[in-house]
Amino acid sequence: MKIIFAGTPDFSVACLQALLDAGHEVVAVYCQPDRPAGRGRKLQSGPVKSCAEANGLTVFQPLSLKEEAAQAELAALQADLMVVVAYGLILPQAVLETPRYGCINVHASLLPKWRGAAPIQRCIEAGDTQTGVTIMQMDAGLDTGDMLYKTRVEISPQMTGGELHDRLASDGAAALVATIAQIPDALQPEPQDDSLASYAHKLSKAEAAIDWSRTSDEIHNQVRAFNPWPVCWTTHQGKRLRIWSTKPQAGQATAGEIIAADTNGLVVGCGENLLSIQRLQAEGSKPMSIAEFANGHDLSAWIGQRLGA
Repeated sequence: MKIIFAGTPDFSVACLQALLDAGHEVVAVYCQPDRPAGRGRKLQSGPVKSCAEANGLTVFQPLSLKEEAAQAELAALQADLMVVVAYGLILPQAVLETPRYGCINVHASLLPKWRGAAPIQRCIEAGDTQTGVTIMQMDAGLDTGDMLYKTRVEISPQMTGGELHDRLASDGAAALVATIAQIPDALQPEPQDDSLASYAHKLSKAEAAIDWSRTSDEIHNQVRAFNPWPVCWTTHQGKRLRIWSTKPQAGQATAGEIIAADTNGLVVGCGENLLSIQRLQAEGSKPMSIAEFANGHDLSAWIGQRLGA
């Protein structure tokens, strides 16, 4: 097929590469405009653009697809299909109707659950034990189109947002190729049940602060969901302490109080049960295991102190 690919971040790269490996003709790649990054705030290409250029593909980076000129440029490509994977721009109805078989989207959840910008992190934060990828025929709504294909993934109790991201990126690429192979005859579109929908709003740094009055399971899910970004944090004696990995355990103590501290973990009271901190990062330092952290800190002195106070 002649395919237009639209995507911007790292999650999208596996899908683009899978299309090329499957022998499809990617006639153009659409990405969001380059953004300033780093200390020098220089313009930096996104992962999909870098992949496209490495494969000699034509790249377009319009600020919007609402302008007639941008729509005419896209229509001139005469594509059979447009594949959208975490593109980040809204597709107007005129664009949705331009390719011969319309536009399909690779979404990192089992729709209609977790529509929106951050389905990977929100499902972990909510304590879900299963998620997956849905290939969807796009319409004018937000992740509301008919479902074409699904693949499922079990979420282990320690799986992080980063680990699930990588798994779903790989699974999504395979699901995409399988779906396209069935266009147009073998697919059976399934409408979404809007009554079962939930929304995965965009992550913010403000959400990463730990509230020790919550249960240990809730905090644990928050920690792994926000790893590797924005990374959960608390304070210890006025300094920020980033928390990278934890384990819930039974017991009870005052919320935020450290009741045990050794190379096995920093055990903290929660609103319900306890949480053992396994990997952390002090200000001006790098992430390290609790055993590594103990080499430079007298953890016994932390017992009885409060985090987040």
